[in-house]
Amino acid sequence: MEEVQENNEVVIKLEGVNILQRDHLVLSDVNLELRKGEFTYLIGKTGSGKSSLLKVLYGEIPIGKGKGEVAGFDLNKLKSKQIPFLRRKLGIVFQDFQLLSDRTVNDNLLFVLKATGWKNKQQMDVRIRKVLDMVGLMHKGYKFPHEISGGEQQRVSIARALLNDPEIVIADEPTGNLDPKTTQEILVLLHEIAQRGRAVLMATHDYANMLSFSSRIIKCEDGKLVEGNMEQI
Repeated sequence: MEEVQENNEVVIKLEGVNILQRDHLVLSDVNLELRKGEFTYLIGKTGSGKSSLLKVLYGEIPIGKGKGEVAGFDLNKLKSKQIPFLRRKLGIVFQDFQLLSDRTVNDNLLFVLKATGWKNKQQMDVRIRKVLDMVGLMHKGYKFPHEISGGEQQRVSIARALLNDPEIVIADEPTGNLDPKTTQEILVLLHEIAQRGRAVLMATHDYANMLSFSSRIIKCEDGKLVEGNMEQI
């Protein structure tokens, strides 16, 4: 396991930001700060703007008015050629795993390392072993995705998100396809990742599990981003 890092540095900051999808205003006057070591739930009904907000954070949607900074990158000045470098500072976990079915777990991770500029075979092997150990899959690297459970596949996708030691992990409905027991295990893992010093932002509809793992809540509602609490759910 990685040692716990004591650091409350702000790694996401949005001030007065408007978020648009195809010229349609989705969220207005968004103000948000996330710090290293902080776990935050992002909730809201379908179509409320959760996915659009996440896309702004990883550079897929440009911000409208306002100011934004993510992992040291100024979103107002972000050029398309800088987006891959921004995304190396982020670990993104999706609901549907998005693993390459014709490659082993190790080779899925190796593919990402090579795509993000790693060259040294020994260093890549060490990094793959480390992230698989972090997610409890040290001995599953030789298996193909179809040979492991859905929960294990999601752990692989979390390991993949951690490969480049990101400052921020963005998890978009990461437990949406999992059973309740596996969901609990993934939530424990994501909270541990935050405790090791990364900011974790998790979009979810799964409000029941938030009762077991209480944390900060932000909510997309009526075109605004607001701080929430368990009583509002």
